[in-house]
Amino acid sequence: MIVLAALMTVAANLLMRGGVVQSGGLKLAAATLLPQLLKMARNPMFLTGVVFYGLSAVIWFSIISTEQLSTAYPLLVSITFLLVTAGSVVFYHESISPFKGMGVALILAGIWIVAR
Repeated sequence: MIVLAALMTVAANLLMRGGVVQSGGLKLAAATLLPQLLKMARNPMFLTGVVFYGLSAVIWFSIISTEQLSTAYPLLVSITFLLVTAGSVVFYHESISPFKGMGVALILAGIWIVAR
């Protein structure tokens, strides 16, 4: 169940990013915020991401009702962190420098240590 929640969260984040970009981005300015949000709300990619995020939350609620949060959360975060990073490279052609790669490895190692 944790893997499913993580996969849905990853898909949600990647889809929402695509939808936000397709909609022209989001600038936090009072005068333009509402029109930008309305434009994103009409974007199918963004809306699909929001639905996936909601479904992921429902699955997560089920997980935390039965599992130890101190174990489940690091697992969810590490899977999500790794796959969102990989997805950003594959789908959005973002680059991973050697330092960023080392940082990802260190963060994952830290999460693993905390979870143990």
